[in-house]
Amino acid sequence: MTSRIDAHQHFWHLARGDYAWLRADVPALQPLYRDFAPRDLQPSLSRHGVSQTVLVQAAASEAETGFLLELANAHAWIGGVVGWVDLGRQEAVETLRRWSLESKFKGVRPMLQDLPDARWIAHAPHPDTVNALIDLGLRFDALVTPAQLPSLLEFVHRHPQLPVVLDHAAKPQLSAGWDADWAAGWSRDLAALAEQPQVMCKLSGLLTEAAAPQNRSLASAIDAVRPVWDRLLEWFGPQRLMWGSDWPVLTLAADLDRWVAVCEALIGELPATEQAAIWHTNASRFYALAH
Repeated sequence: MTSRIDAHQHFWHLARGDYAWLRADVPALQPLYRDFAPRDLQPSLSRHGVSQTVLVQAAASEAETGFLLELANAHAWIGGVVGWVDLGRQEAVETLRRWSLESKFKGVRPMLQDLPDARWIAHAPHPDTVNALIDLGLRFDALVTPAQLPSLLEFVHRHPQLPVVLDHAAKPQLSAGWDADWAAGWSRDLAALAEQPQVMCKLSGLLTEAAAPQNRSLASAIDAVRPVWDRLLEWFGPQRLMWGSDWPVLTLAADLDRWVAVCEALIGELPATEQAAIWHTNASRFYALAH
């Protein structure tokens, strides 16, 4: 088996107190309301041949990025960290310069899906801060829903030199069905983003967008994900897709074994070189991970 890279996973420590979205009073999030640490994930990674991961921010704070870098420096298999800065502040440039001295710091992710202004990314980032991302060779993870895709497309057009990856395929609302309002706009805007050569996409986070009955069996989970997979493969091709687990958020819908099995079934239909690209090579290239 070719070694795999998990291009999207999280850790958090509740006592840090900066996870605004992770609330004890939200019943749906109760399974996630505990600490998740490297020791919780590493056995599953070993079982599935994952040699490296990309650790992605889960709090809108610079302090959490420091915490993630500490974890990455303590665990060789954490190949990179995607952190957070306030892109709207020119002062964030100095923070990016300081973090760029850390070999495992790879880029930033603003939590666009949680902002009240769906057009924030189109008008609010400070030009100096975005230019610093480009000049320092950093990447941009886009955490968006279908509602933010038009403004993200404006941002991408404005900054063609900035490498961008769409997290979780922009969260297609599978539980609502393909006849719902989200589908046409998602398809149109994602296809338009895929026309931009600096944009890649993560095959991740899809089971948590599906309805519970769609996750009851491996076969039904594959059926739920296949329409997204087929479109992503058409739009991005195997050279601009990368696999990620979105663990532990994934566990709201299924365990890592189920998600790997779904992806093995779909990716396994491709030639071996294209399979390797999605499981490993594309993430390694995009994030410039050390071998």
